[in-house]
Amino acid sequence: SLTTKFREHVLADTAAAAIVVDTKEELAGLPDSDIAAAADAAKGKKLTGKYLLTLQNTTQQPALTYLQNRALREKLFNASIQRGNHGGPNDTKAIVTRLAQLRADKAKLLGYPTYAAFSLDDQMASTPENAIKLLTGLVPASTAKARSEVAKMQAIVDAEKGGFQLAPYDWQLYSEKVRKAEYDLDESQVRPYFELNNVLQNGVFYAANQLYGLTFKERHDIPVYQPDVRVFEVFDADGKSMALYYGDYFSRPNKSGGAWMDSFVDQSGLMGTKPAVFNVTNFTKPAPGQPALLTFDNVTTIFHEFGHALHGMLSNVKYPTLAGTNVPRDFVEFPSQFNEHWSLEPKVFANYAKHYQTGAPMPQDLVERIKKSRTFNQGYATTEYLAAALLDMAWHTQAPGTGQRDVNVFEPEALKGFNIAMTEVPPRYHTTYFSHIWGGGYAAGYYAYLWSELIDDDAFYWFKENGGMTRANGQRFRDMILSRGGTMDEAALYRAFRGRDPIVEPLLIERGLKEEPGK
Repeated sequence: SLTTKFREHVLADTAAAAIVVDTKEELAGLPDSDIAAAADAAKGKKLTGKYLLTLQNTTQQPALTYLQNRALREKLFNASIQRGNHGGPNDTKAIVTRLAQLRADKAKLLGYPTYAAFSLDDQMASTPENAIKLLTGLVPASTAKARSEVAKMQAIVDAEKGGFQLAPYDWQLYSEKVRKAEYDLDESQVRPYFELNNVLQNGVFYAANQLYGLTFKERHDIPVYQPDVRVFEVFDADGKSMALYYGDYFSRPNKSGGAWMDSFVDQSGLMGTKPAVFNVTNFTKPAPGQPALLTFDNVTTIFHEFGHALHGMLSNVKYPTLAGTNVPRDFVEFPSQFNEHWSLEPKVFANYAKHYQTGAPMPQDLVERIKKSRTFNQGYATTEYLAAALLDMAWHTQAPGTGQRDVNVFEPEALKGFNIAMTEVPPRYHTTYFSHIWGGGYAAGYYAYLWSELIDDDAFYWFKENGGMTRANGQRFRDMILSRGGTMDEAALYRAFRGRDPIVEPLLIERGLKEEPGK
């Protein structure tokens, strides 16, 4: 199929775009582990004595955070943005324009004006107009914040007598300099306070107990598919057993990367089945006898994935096909992203953020730096995401019969039309390597991440307005949201809980794009 062909082309072009570097000196600034990895990658291609910088799928590349050599940064960045867009056997332009046409034609056959209208018909957003309204509504605040971030970085460039205007391939390096200057947050200071078992039992499970009345008992008698996997029996507030929770936390050879939740058994009133769910993460396994110490990003990941697990475990519906996380994609990340908020709730944080050797609480100045760093670089992060999501909408709101478009004309025109064309901030994905929409399941759906965030931030502010983390508030959220699965229109479900539709202000505040009133 065309989607398979697209994926194959992007994969091949990403591999072919790797940059060969002749000397170690050119890699100045890159961590030793990354230099060693680049040497190994070169050896694998029979380029002994050289170094190979391989590419990730996003526009920006991890090495750009460290490379001091500006010419090499530019070369790496250009290799990234030209994928699928330079002629040759792996060019994807003809594939994406044909896919856009075929999707528009499919929508017409099914009675919809555009593919986006067809795709969003069963989503919470309901129409492309609603999704675009959310995205474009954030553009002024995100681009204004991004410009202020540019000004801070340009000041550093000038102070160092760099003699150049900040370019997209300079952003990662100079934003890291700003981060160190403003927050002085060293991960090595933080990790001793985030020991995995402590985070899990005294953070994640503790929050679930405070909100929903759940308790957890580890079971060593239940078979597991790998020795590191842990199993917990989950009990409701009345002491009744209600679910099994499996945690597979450490990376290992041949294990898929990333983090996710899924279920072995879905809850069902009809079948009388209790849920058995699992979380998978890829934290580095410590040496025998050593503790597993996490970064705060890792902590956030555990809370996030456990939010999905709660959605599965607290389900109370008749049919398994409507249980737990069987909901629209622009709603499914709501419970997980919502659960992230409790990682920094003062009484939860104080309960788990303790030094693994002494049990001492984390010093308050370090706590404050973690909180402040959460909104760092959000102008850039929000703008690059919005640009990609709006590109997705532009391609999928074309009317049937539009004809094939020139990608290199269509894309800049679309970004300009949405007032988000910003030289220093390219889209997270350009059209020719945007695998989510051409090779994955997110055609006209990349907006969904932000839509879920809109709801989760708004719901969290309901808690803030109504007494915060209390059992009563948790029970209300459990009964009205988490237990309902896909049994009700999600917009109506949320409206019943909140008393109104979600508003965008909490999202703006949480991302640091707007000051919280009274602060």
